[in-house]
Amino acid sequence: MPNVIIEVPDDLARSLEGIAAAQHMSIQQLAIERLRSLVDDSPDYRAGSAAAVLGAMHEPPQLSAADVDELDSAIVGGRLPVQTRHLFSD
Repeated sequence: MPNVIIEVPDDLARSLEGIAAAQHMSIQQLAIERLRSLVDDSPDYRAGSAAAVLGAMHEPPQLSAADVDELDSAIVGGRLPVQTRHLFSD
């Protein structure tokens, strides 16, 4: 990845540090995320597109196997029973 150096005023740098800290990321990560959002407005990255879903999968938070198991359990627990009696009768 090429290095790009951007000089910003001190007050902006402090603001960026605060935003990055609140989101538990470095200033570099915040800058890359925000710059990428400018580029990713192409049709391939629209909400719900395959590219957007794949991109979201690589963004924090990363789920553990236990998180996935808990979600699967919640889905199974929330299912309604299937009623198949009298489907084709008058």
